[in-house]
Amino acid sequence: MALRFFWFITLALALVATAGFAAGDSDSDDPASAAEKEMVRDPTTGKMVVAPQYGGTLTRARNAPCDGTDIWITRCGNITAGGVVEKLGIADWATPRDEYDFHRLQAPAHTIGSLAESWSQPDPLTYIVKVRQGVHWHDKPPMNGRELTAQDVEYNFQRILGLGSGFTEPAEIASFDKWSGVKVESITATDKWTVEFKLKERNLRALAAILNDESGGIYPPEVIKEHGHANDWRNLVGTGPFMLTDWVEGSSLTWDKNPDYWGYDEKYPGNSLPYIDQLRALVMPEPATRLAALRSGRIDYVGFIGTTMIQALDQVESLLKTNPELGIWPAAAASNNSMGMNIQLPPFDDIRVRKALQMALNLEEINHAMYGGYADIIPQGQLSRHIKQAVIQFEDWPEDVKRVFDYDPDGAEALLDEAGYPRGADGIRFETDLMQLDRYDTDYMELAVSYWKKIGVNVEIEVEGANFGARRTSRDYRMMQTDSAAKVSALGWGGGMRFLPETHWNTSNTDDPWYNAKFEEKRAATTMDEVNRITKELNQYAIEQFWSLFGPVAPTYAVSQPWIIGYNGEGDVGNGQFNPVFARAWIDSELKEAMGF
Repeated sequence: MALRFFWFITLALALVATAGFAAGDSDSDDPASAAEKEMVRDPTTGKMVVAPQYGGTLTRARNAPCDGTDIWITRCGNITAGGVVEKLGIADWATPRDEYDFHRLQAPAHTIGSLAESWSQPDPLTYIVKVRQGVHWHDKPPMNGRELTAQDVEYNFQRILGLGSGFTEPAEIASFDKWSGVKVESITATDKWTVEFKLKERNLRALAAILNDESGGIYPPEVIKEHGHANDWRNLVGTGPFMLTDWVEGSSLTWDKNPDYWGYDEKYPGNSLPYIDQLRALVMPEPATRLAALRSGRIDYVGFIGTTMIQALDQVESLLKTNPELGIWPAAAASNNSMGMNIQLPPFDDIRVRKALQMALNLEEINHAMYGGYADIIPQGQLSRHIKQAVIQFEDWPEDVKRVFDYDPDGAEALLDEAGYPRGADGIRFETDLMQLDRYDTDYMELAVSYWKKIGVNVEIEVEGANFGARRTSRDYRMMQTDSAAKVSALGWGGGMRFLPETHWNTSNTDDPWYNAKFEEKRAATTMDEVNRITKELNQYAIEQFWSLFGPVAPTYAVSQPWIIGYNGEGDVGNGQFNPVFARAWIDSELKEAMGF
């Protein structure tokens, strides 16, 4: 197969170069104007940008409404409560972007304290967290600006894990991305500023879970004790840079600046956060509506934050023609074009059928037809090929495995005949369905369906919104669109989780004894070398079982207005920490006004 990733990178560089003016680069089209402004060097990119300034409203798009603010109840809690409640750790915003681009799940090396001042590990089963002093809850009832304590942290972790404070069962809906396999004995506030985490057995993932799991936001205990939860936005109180002040159902959310916020900009340590006075999210389900809002200046941002990233290259090219001043930020963190097959159900319980469906896809042709040749079509397993320490590269795969990714419709038909699915009188071998999440375009899936039809397999696409998660968890599907291939994650820690029977991400519904036992070995590993070695075995085993179908790793794009400064296409400031990105961006009000907005 031809190597296309180079061309994707070329496009990315071209787009970022086009976006230089939007990023506040001093090499703008109007150097005289830029020279009149105070400029500073962004230490993470080396670019000269307009100096930080305070004030203004930043408006972003959101693809769908949310149903609450409590991560214990809804995964939307990270979106709505983000920037209001905080976690013990956060990604270091001062990290050079060529070292860490804020589109991956960061390792502890990129993590600094947020509500945690420091942490230590006195023995293999104990972690000690020192809570930051001088952090106050928002000045809003019932917290009324009181100081955060270790007892607040203890309460939240006991609640999320079901280990005390009246909670006996862990939260069902929370992410537990990093808690998977981490067995906790107890969480105890040993004094006003110290929390002790005791494990039942050693686990290398424990520190990442404590500092930055999606479920780790510190919610107000008084609110939960009074109402039973913190899912009503009107009752939400936090310690973060923003306060959620308005929620128009199905229309918008508004966060106002916390004037008493304790935090400072990691890039410019003398600057208190946030820079903006207000952050707004407008619910815009339709891509065309979002593009029109960008062109008119009604919104400042679309992208990964708010799940409004642009996926179609022609839309990006159109924006560049009509609004060349916009910042275009490409990123490819996974293949959203991959598909899980429920291998517990026929015909997908037969590996020959799974291989046939992969062989029927002409990845080269699809890449040119849909992505202008810019997608990465080198076959990959659950983890990205760029995590070299934890994956076996495609060129080193067994030849019989590599051949399955070559376009071979005749070979696919032969495998289906062999598996007992001959063409009927109507030319059809079998019919099935494919569930897709409504936030993604159906273009790729429709193209895949057309290839399968050529080999006698009819597939009906079912687009799901609110019911997608429930159907995924209950395995109520035969095939489904997934992002479980070419994932870019930290050091392969999560590599393999998506094929464990207990996880709701297990889109192939696998329950393989060898695989499960091997993953237990990984959980018990005591060094990262062991973790990476076992991850390689797990990743390769899943590839050779063809538990999922690989599709192109296509770039998606974030877009920002030229007056949004300090933003470089980042997706979060840690696992699920989206809104804090915008606490660290500022608005060039002079430029915005000069452009008529």
